[in-house]
Amino acid sequence: MEYIDVKNVQDAINRFANKNVYIHMETTNGAYASHHDQSFFSAGAYIRNALVRYELGKITGTGPYRVGLKINLGWIYAEGLTHFEIDEENHLLLAGHDSNGKLAVALEISSTPFA
Repeated sequence: MEYIDVKNVQDAINRFANKNVYIHMETTNGAYASHHDQSFFSAGAYIRNALVRYELGKITGTGPYRVGLKINLGWIYAEGLTHFEIDEENHLLLAGHDSNGKLAVALEISSTPFA
């Protein structure tokens, strides 16, 4: 993965607009860390292969970035994104890594389901 290039990411987001796409999104702040420190509140979210169609997608911010996808009845939104990749299967992979390089958030968009 490389640091986000806003133009390349926006172009990729635009290519998926108004099509049925699969979304993978997850967040974590260290779900397995709470057993080491009982005072640490651990939270996360995960969704994989949600079939959606978005009419508008936008990357904003100055880094870390935010991506919003406007769907029929609301929004899909990820914040804290730092890196991206378009892989050999044309998946758009977006990730946010903390100062230690650990994954904090991921948003992935594909025209085919994720394995």
